[in-house]
Formats: sequence, structure tokens, C-alpha cells
Amino acid sequence: MKAIWNNAVIADSPTTVVLEGNHYFPESSLNRDYVTFSNHRTSCPWKGQASYYSLLVNGELNADAAWYYPEPKRDAEEIKGHVAFYKGVQIVP
Repeated sequence: MKAIWNNAVIADSPTTVVLEGNHYFPESSLNRDYVTFSNHRTSCPWKGQASYYSLLVNGELNADAAWYYPEPKRDAEEIKGHVAFYKGVQIVP
């Protein structure tokens, strides 16, 4: 699976964890050249507190386009160390 935004491969992994229809990529599959800091946070009642990354590709910023759960709750432990995407990021096989 690949996560692509602005013609750049943001993540590439032979395996992902699918949860609620979202593909969670292993953090090790991220192309760190395109991933930048975000201080955005949200909370999910059953997964826990989500942290975000923004994407920066060819001078264009996609703020808060990736999220992850640094310390997911017990029911969501399978996504620890994984990152999911939205805001125009295409997920393709």
C-alpha cells in the first residue's frame, strides 16, 4: 500500500492495519522528507488521544493530514506505531 499526496509517496508498506476503514501504515514506512510537526491533537473515546503530522511536498503544506496514537487505549493497541492519512492523501495498492 502507498499513501500519495501532491505526486509524492508519503508512505509505502506491504502491510497496513485497517481500522474503521483507514489504513494505518507502520511509522517506519514514512518518507520523513515530507512529514513535519503539528501540534494538533484530538481525542477518541475508545482509541485515546491522537497526535498529528503535517505534510510538506514541493513547497505545499497539507496541515494535520496524518494522525497517530502514541499511546492508544487497550482496544486499539494494534495501531500503536502506525500512522493514517486523510485530507486528500490517496491510499493505493
